[in-house]
Amino acid sequence: MSQSQQKALPLSVRSILREGLARLRAAQVPSNTLAAEVLLLYVLERDRAWLYSHADEQLDPYLVASYFTLIARRVAGEPTQYLTGKQEFWGLEFEVTPAVLIPRPETEHVVEVALERLGAAGIKIDMKTGEPSPRLRIADIGTGSGCLAVALAWELPHAEIFATDISATALGIARRNADRHRVADRIRFLQTNLLEGLFHSPLPFDLIVSNPPYLARKEAATLERQVCEHEPETALFGGQTGVEIYAQLIEQAGALLRPHGNLVVELAYGAADSVRSMFTAGGHWANLCITNDLAGIPRVLAASRI
Repeated sequence: MSQSQQKALPLSVRSILREGLARLRAAQVPSNTLAAEVLLLYVLERDRAWLYSHADEQLDPYLVASYFTLIARRVAGEPTQYLTGKQEFWGLEFEVTPAVLIPRPETEHVVEVALERLGAAGIKIDMKTGEPSPRLRIADIGTGSGCLAVALAWELPHAEIFATDISATALGIARRNADRHRVADRIRFLQTNLLEGLFHSPLPFDLIVSNPPYLARKEAATLERQVCEHEPETALFGGQTGVEIYAQLIEQAGALLRPHGNLVVELAYGAADSVRSMFTAGGHWANLCITNDLAGIPRVLAASRI
């Protein structure tokens, strides 16, 4: 926005927000109302209650210019979460950068299913004896921002968690998120491909979770611009069809889980049948269960090691 445009535009909170929303709508940016609000809140360092109770307050032109710079970047395709550097997951705020996948609400189903699978073992104190429950060993594969590892550490104070990623930069972000939520002392971060670096672990795992790269490279051209141009390829694509990575993940997890330990993975759209067949083909898995997300799409598959 030019200086003359800035001078012509009223500088009240209401007018600036209205203009930001209009620009996002004109560019057909998804969730434009939310993006306009979030970016203004970020620039002003205020909450939503303040925003709507101070609609007539006049803003500093410098802040207005900063806001419209972010609006222009959002119009150009940059995700709102990368512009603000944060995203909420499981009620916790996570740092995100273009080095990590943006945590999605659907991935919270992985946490829900994992906790369900642990059952009573997920409670710190044995409800029958009053004694501390045995320490849990959990692995989060392809941790990215660390959202799954941190959420599970938050919910399971008696768990030791191993978080792996092939990206050193992603692991650095995950460590900072673990520090932010004060669970870093119970999460070990390891740079490795899938579970390869865990085979020297002396004890088996009770639970392995993963939101693996599962998009098909052959469908890259159909992805939203904000995804294909800005989120990391290594966290997005799981091969030409998108399901190739599951076979390797299932094989490695089968070797590292204790008997009756659980593997919980997020599913790509339309991949449920293919991934289910990978579990049944080996004959080493039981108690397979697929959970749908809120849109009714099969989103999470869980299975127990025989």
